[in-house]
Amino acid sequence: MATEYDLVILGGGTGGYVAAIRASQLGLKTAIVEQDKLGGTCLHKGCIPSKAMLRSAEVFSLAKRSIEFGISTDHVHLHIERVQERKNKIVNQLFKGVQHLIEKGNIDVYNGIGTILGPSIFSPLPGTVSVELEDDNELLIPKNLILATGSKPRTLPGLEIDGDTVLTSEHALELTQLPKSILIIGGGAIGIEWASMLVDFGVEVTVLEYADHILPNEDKDISRELAKVLEKKGIKFITNAKVLAETVQKSSDGATIQVETGEGIKSFTGEKILVSVGREANISQLGLQNTDIRLEKNFIQVNRNMQTQESHIYAIGDIIGGLQLAHVASHEGILAVEHIAGLNPSPLDYQNVPRCVYSSPEVASIGLTEKEALNKGFKVKIGKFPFIANGKALVLGDTTGFVKIIANRENQDLLGVHMIGPNVTDLISEAGLAHVLDATPWEVGTMIHPHPSLSETIGEAALAVDRAAIHI
Repeated sequence: MATEYDLVILGGGTGGYVAAIRASQLGLKTAIVEQDKLGGTCLHKGCIPSKAMLRSAEVFSLAKRSIEFGISTDHVHLHIERVQERKNKIVNQLFKGVQHLIEKGNIDVYNGIGTILGPSIFSPLPGTVSVELEDDNELLIPKNLILATGSKPRTLPGLEIDGDTVLTSEHALELTQLPKSILIIGGGAIGIEWASMLVDFGVEVTVLEYADHILPNEDKDISRELAKVLEKKGIKFITNAKVLAETVQKSSDGATIQVETGEGIKSFTGEKILVSVGREANISQLGLQNTDIRLEKNFIQVNRNMQTQESHIYAIGDIIGGLQLAHVASHEGILAVEHIAGLNPSPLDYQNVPRCVYSSPEVASIGLTEKEALNKGFKVKIGKFPFIANGKALVLGDTTGFVKIIANRENQDLLGVHMIGPNVTDLISEAGLAHVLDATPWEVGTMIHPHPSLSETIGEAALAVDRAAIHI
């Protein structure tokens, strides 16, 4: 059976279902093809479940020092099974919400694997989708197609993922018993979030990072501060570390792996190994060979409107590389749909995308790092303000970190904002709005921030750019 649509979306993750809802709002007859569950990796195997577990780790850590707040909590225990129950409850609630939104938009959902077909009797252009269902095949004939199939954890050649001793983040989310020790290969955002969570849960954590510092894409001042705080918690960081994946030796009580360091080859042992070395695009089963779509480094190439070489086929989210973030995929999906509908949307400026790491302490940033700004030839001036000088941070009992603002010395433009400390993944939105509106640090600093609030640190850091901060 063949069914015609204005738009078919392959992938019902954050990018795909948001695109479908926007298409429905614009009156397009829309279908989603999803082989698993609506919500995709972010909802079921990534963003939401990991943040739920991070919150449990944060509460556990806070409970153990509750006497600082005048409250005695004797015999604080972690119940990992209840952590999992809470995580699953949150995921299920949000999943039901997504299902409701899809039903509300009268969007058809096909649960199966979709493959792009080449030109046929159904269409002179490639783009007809064959959907492999449990006991049948369905043909969908769209006027336009959006590819939003997301990504999966990248692995290391020679290091077999077995889901028992050697894990990806997806396996770690299902742990029903915490290991005594773990080696985390990769000190990027995902690896650091897991390191933070597990050390707060009481696990002995070692992070092996290939670069010379953790969070290599963040400002170095932020990376250094985070490493210092996490080392104080007990995490061991090995940087400039090349993991020799093929050397892993498993035993009944864990695994040992050889690592090439600046001090020679060393052995590291952990009860578990978590591989966190990035993500790769889910494109192998799409049928791209039936199209003229181009790849670069195994990511689909698109223009500013999210169009591939086949102008009626769009691609969004992790499969196009760049910033592999859920909120980016959503906005790329909206952009693609609005272009299909003829609304002439403005292209995304990826410099205006906030980046967040939900470790404890949290990290958030937008715009250029100090190094990037200097490499681009900007003459910069910098303002910093520490949370230890902020009244609300003292009230909360968390004074770790600071806000750093980078400005162009010549024209006062805001180039970048970088934060580490309490609730900064929420605070970054103010900086994001300032960046989008091209506000100057003076404008941010003279805005009246409520007192006491953590947001005062942004205002003070902005004033500090011109050495006008009040409370430091």
